[in-house]
Amino acid sequence: MATASDTPVLDTIAAMTVDSIERCGLPPNALVLTRIAALAASDAPPISYAAHIGPALDSGVTADQLQDVLVAIAPIVGTPRVMAAAANISKALGIAIVVADAEIIVQG
Repeated sequence: MATASDTPVLDTIAAMTVDSIERCGLPPNALVLTRIAALAASDAPPISYAAHIGPALDSGVTADQLQDVLVAIAPIVGTPRVMAAAANISKALGIAIVVADAEIIVQG
């Protein structure tokens, strides 16, 4: 029987992510860039990108690399998905900044 949790969906996603990372041979920066490409291809909402901001920064992904990924996938996924991805990434960064500011205020 499954363990009871207040956040079963989040717990499941976290477990799937850990399992995926453990089974993947890509370096961390390639892994996160691949995931961002998949998010763009699936027309993911900003919150999905927000979950990848920390790992992207931790692995040294640059804004230029992120832009290069969007350029690379544009002929495959199309202009509307790439433009939506760019907007959603910007929204996710805004969310991340607000969260970081809130944590500084709480800790300060």
